[in-house]
Amino acid sequence: MTTNVPWKSGTWTTPPAAAREADGRLLVTAVEGSDAWLRTGYGFVHDNEHALLAPWDRDQDAVEVTVKAGFDEEFDQAGLFIRIDGERWVKAGLEFADGVLGVGAVVTDGGSDWSSAPVPEWAGREVTVRASQFEDGVVIRAKAEGEAWRLVRLAPLDPGADAQAGPYCCAPTRAGLTVDFASWRLAARDTSLH
Repeated sequence: MTTNVPWKSGTWTTPPAAAREADGRLLVTAVEGSDAWLRTGYGFVHDNEHALLAPWDRDQDAVEVTVKAGFDEEFDQAGLFIRIDGERWVKAGLEFADGVLGVGAVVTDGGSDWSSAPVPEWAGREVTVRASQFEDGVVIRAKAEGEAWRLVRLAPLDPGADAQAGPYCCAPTRAGLTVDFASWRLAARDTSLH
């Protein structure tokens, strides 16, 4: 059983250039230069992502965000953001990098890492990203409409820390990216990894 999370129940980490509801969907226009990254490999800190977050009861629910993959500029990105604090967070979803749409995650605990796999066949389709607490970590899965879930990442995430989660987007290299979020839901947690 799934429960829709109202868009108005979230709070932005950084307000986007624009956000409006239309037919139950949320259309978000990112600010040029928005991103989330902490030091590793590049040496810089970006903490101005547009994440619409609400408290997440990880003991009870998985959280899911569905977004339409319409990205075509370097590092356009959107999906699901999980935040404990400024040094501990996860962003997972879709990102256009090096000319290809990919699905992946950035897990940050004092520094960021990055994993990505190409999914050019998901371009222009609705994609759902899902997170479930599992033991001492979080399981990230994703699927395009009509397909089975794919495991994206199993990452450590302090099970005792309060967390917030919800949809996010960033446009590190351009202005004018508008992201179409179809839904934000709570669902039953995954009970296994496989």
